[in-house]
Amino acid sequence: MKGNNKVLLPLVLVFIIINAIVLVFNTRLREKGINGDVVLVANLLFFLVNLLVFSRQRKAMDNKNPNVFVRSVMAGMMVKMFVCIAAVIIYILAARKDFNKPAVYFSMGIYVIYLAIEVRMMMKLNKPNNG
Repeated sequence: MKGNNKVLLPLVLVFIIINAIVLVFNTRLREKGINGDVVLVANLLFFLVNLLVFSRQRKAMDNKNPNVFVRSVMAGMMVKMFVCIAAVIIYILAARKDFNKPAVYFSMGIYVIYLAIEVRMMMKLNKPNNG
């Protein structure tokens, strides 16, 4: 269990750092037309979805059949894509006139950061122990 916590540390740190940046620079973001609340909600959503997908991929990595891991990665990608699409659609419908495109674009950048962290974590876990 300790190993899992150590592996998840970069994901947790990214979540905390992005929240801190948004909260500290909230006035500058508003000056640029970016709604910080939308970014914070997107950050939380990406964090939770990545935790879910990572746990499924971690479990699939231990399976002897390599196809299980490949299917898990593809399913995780689909889950993240559908969650993101659903979140944007819900936001569009809820916000109507107050829809903030810059915040959505900023959130897309955060998604790329989470994607890079996830790939890095999986590569670290996949390294051979004796190499």
